[in-house]
Parts: sequence; C-alpha cells; structure tokens
Amino acid sequence: MPPTDTILDLECQQLSKSFAGQAAVDNISLSIPSGSFFSILGPSGCGKTTLLRMLAGFVEPDSGDVRIKGHSMLGVPPNKRPLNMVFQHLALFPMMSVADNIAYGLKRRGTSRSEIARRVADVLERVGLPDVGQRKPDQLSGGQKQRIAIARCLVLEPAVLLLDEPLGALDLKLREQMKLELKQLQQTFGTTFVYITHDQSEALVMSDQVAVMNQGRFEHVASPQTLYYQPATAFVAGFVGDSNRLSGRVEAPGRVALASGRIIHATAAGATPADRGAPVSLFVRPEGISPLLPGQPCQMDNCLDARVSTLLFDGANSRIGALLDEGTELTVRLPQTPEFAQLRPGDRLQLGWMGNQAQYFAAPAL
Repeated sequence: MPPTDTILDLECQQLSKSFAGQAAVDNISLSIPSGSFFSILGPSGCGKTTLLRMLAGFVEPDSGDVRIKGHSMLGVPPNKRPLNMVFQHLALFPMMSVADNIAYGLKRRGTSRSEIARRVADVLERVGLPDVGQRKPDQLSGGQKQRIAIARCLVLEPAVLLLDEPLGALDLKLREQMKLELKQLQQTFGTTFVYITHDQSEALVMSDQVAVMNQGRFEHVASPQTLYYQPATAFVAGFVGDSNRLSGRVEAPGRVALASGRIIHATAAGATPADRGAPVSLFVRPEGISPLLPGQPCQMDNCLDARVSTLLFDGANSRIGALLDEGTELTVRLPQTPEFAQLRPGDRLQLGWMGNQAQYFAAPAL
C-alpha cells in the first residue's frame, strides 16, 4: 500500500461482481498513485475485463467501491467519470480529419474554438505528430492511428486513462515499437494509465506496477522485477515469463526430491512448508540454466546429464529441449557463442544452475 500522504488517482475497495452465481471479480482492492503506469495482467477469463468495465462505469459492482481522486464513483455514469478509455478497435471517425477526431470530445463539452485549436495543436505536438491534423485516419500508419486514439482521450485531461488491450490488433513488429511509445507518452503527459492485457511482455516492459489476476483475484501486485524474480505464488511463477515446472517433495529445507529420486537444490518461496515429504512445484527459468558441453566442468549446485531432444533456432532467442537421463525434459536458453552453433539433436551435454535460480512452492491441493 502507498503511504497515506500519496495522492491516489484510482482506488478499488473490496470490489466484487458475479454473473449467474459465478464470481468474475472477487474482493479486489488496489491503490494507484498519481502518474503511474499500472497494468492488470492475466489469462483470458480471469476477470480483468469485468474489472475494467466496473472502473469505467459500464458495470455496477455487487459490492465494494471505486474511487477516483478520493471521490466514490458508485452510481456515476461513464460519461460523468473523470477518465477515458482506449479500446483495441480504435473507432476513429473515418470521414473526419485527425484534428476533428481529437477535437470531438472538446466540442461536445462546449469548449471555445480558440481553446480547441490550442489544445489540439498541443496534444498533436506531444504525441509527436504535429503535421497530421488535416489528414484522414486512413492516411495514417497503424502506429500513428494508435497515437491519435490516445491523443483524443488525453486532450480531455482525464485523471485516469484506461487501455483495454490496445495493441492486440497490431502486427508483432509494430506492437514492439508501440510498447516503448506508450510508456514514453505516459511519462510525457503524466496521466495515470491503467492497462489491461494478457500479454506479459507488454505489462513487464511498460509498467511501474503490475497486478497478476487469476480466477477473479489478484495473486501478486508488485514491480515487474519483483514479479519475475520473486513471484509470490506458483501461478505467478508459471505465468510471468517462461519457466520449467517440475514436481517433487521436500527432502530438507532447500532440497527437493524429484520422482526419479534426483535431489535438486532450490529456494523455498514464501510460506512453502519445510516438512519432509511435502509436495511442491519447482520452477527454473530457461535462461537460468547453463548448458555445458562435454569436458566443461560444472561448478554449480545442480549438475544434470542430458541430451538435446529438440533445437528451436530463433537467433538470440534460440532454445533447446534437453532430456534428462531420468526422462524429464527441460527448456534451456541457448547461449550465442560459437561452441554452441553446431549443437544438434542427440548431442550430449550437462545442465547446471545454482540453487537460488530455482524456487519451489507448495503444490496446489487436488
């Protein structure tokens, strides 16, 4: 929770919503300080869109409260809330010029023509498109349209901008570019962004804080670095980033026995039980495992013999599937060094990692 003297642009207090007796949002609370980039990350069906619609005012909660700048929004319709929303389908008016698209909301408010002209010119300058005001939307690139849709919202000076998977319709290369541009825009305007996505890369790259949502609840709210390196639950460890997941039982604190009897040195996460024989799920990331060619010494806590089963070449993101002698397969990030360039399926190697690069959690009850 932020300090009590921190200005909060958006708060949720014990927010819940059910449909046909099924909880879509289950007792969610959050506090977002002014000027933050806050993402809500989760798989399809986890409740993030329902939560967004309650923030926007399209859905009334069954219980709890939504507060913007300290004021309750219960019963306040969407058009009266001090926020705006950017959807995946940008819905720019095709017959209007870019300037008229941006000015639309100001005209509906009755803003004077001179003030509209000043604010439209200012926002176009700030989104880096000062010379496109007289063009039509279909004369813009996909990335330019995205910036105009955001400018149309930010010209109204909302306290909060909600973004509902706005990059989902873009091609991969443009999505990568827009992740950086969105973060820069948020910093330029200083407006609080609340970003909804199922794409972990978008959330990790852009956000100050991320809430990982699962089955209507927040599993962990933290910085991207904390979510990645110190996940609070097994769900977060498996959902954020890529991980190899192994099942085993506690042999002793910091030691996990796999079904094969192999002992793995790892770090216990949170309140994971230390009782011998307790079932656990162990996670180790592909980039945390070092592949070692025959003859290379392994001086790590865990050293396992394996053979290459699959090779997935993707330049700097190349990976191998490595089958351990006891039958378990691990995914390993392939170093971009000459000695690994000739690696082929069937080749023998060792896999090594330190105990602090793997974490184990209490296994979920069946």
